[in-house]
Amino acid sequence: MRILITGTTGQVGSALVERFRGFGTLIAADRGMLDLSKPVEIAKQLDALKPDIIINSAAYTAVDRAEDERELAFLVNAKGPEAIARWAAARRVPLVHFSTDYVFDGIGEKPWREDDPVAPLNAYGASKLAGEEAIRAPGGPHLILRTAWVYAARGTNFLRTIARLAKEREEVRIVGDQIGAPTSAAMVADTVAGIVRPNIADLARAFASAKNVVHLAASGYTSWCGFAAAIVDGLKRRGIALAAQRVVPIASKDYPTKAKRPLNSRLDMQRLRTAFNIVTPQWEALLEPELDLLASAMRER
Repeated sequence: MRILITGTTGQVGSALVERFRGFGTLIAADRGMLDLSKPVEIAKQLDALKPDIIINSAAYTAVDRAEDERELAFLVNAKGPEAIARWAAARRVPLVHFSTDYVFDGIGEKPWREDDPVAPLNAYGASKLAGEEAIRAPGGPHLILRTAWVYAARGTNFLRTIARLAKEREEVRIVGDQIGAPTSAAMVADTVAGIVRPNIADLARAFASAKNVVHLAASGYTSWCGFAAAIVDGLKRRGIALAAQRVVPIASKDYPTKAKRPLNSRLDMQRLRTAFNIVTPQWEALLEPELDLLASAMRER
């Protein structure tokens, strides 16, 4: 069993490599091995790699920059996955692909179900939606996993940004009217392993049982401000000296960004429970081990 994981320099990709190490023959593909911005080369590269299953975590994720780099975002998030999906479908190779809550418009307070209408607010969301459509079109065995608010103790993400700001500022002002579930890359990788490994003999059937798309996030909800406050408190409890004395909520309208963000990033995960018997941990519990890792790294600087 040859398992290809793409995007292995990213936070989800690197976590996936750890979870699948020793399970079959692992092919950890960085951009040098498989570049989604060069879709015309992908079929030839996959012919050489000969995977039996593909887990595609590679993506263009610069949400604001995508407004100016729309063509590149669609190339990486839609055209590249399309080439992978066509190759995989022709050979009945199961494909796991990651998408995002940004395919929805973020209106209301109800958690988004997999079959709710999609209406992305920005170029990044539109590119990820196009990627979903490209994955479905060839009709091969596939599973689209929509996730949200992903972070890790490594890489570039909200957790590390808040840690940096808290070292520099007495008051950290963070948006308080966008709601979602902070979701660790480690938990995402654990869940993918929990889906794939027990069903490896018939992934097509397993994916079909979930109607080929599932929402995946931590349990519970908070705001970005609530998440930031938990990060600051957690680092202080671990003895990290911070300048931050206050974490203050602000409205999205008071923090304008190039790309509009959804206010409601809640995801309904009943299908994940029904199809795969997986219940994800609460976001607060998932944060603790990442804070341990981050605090350890901060002490070594």
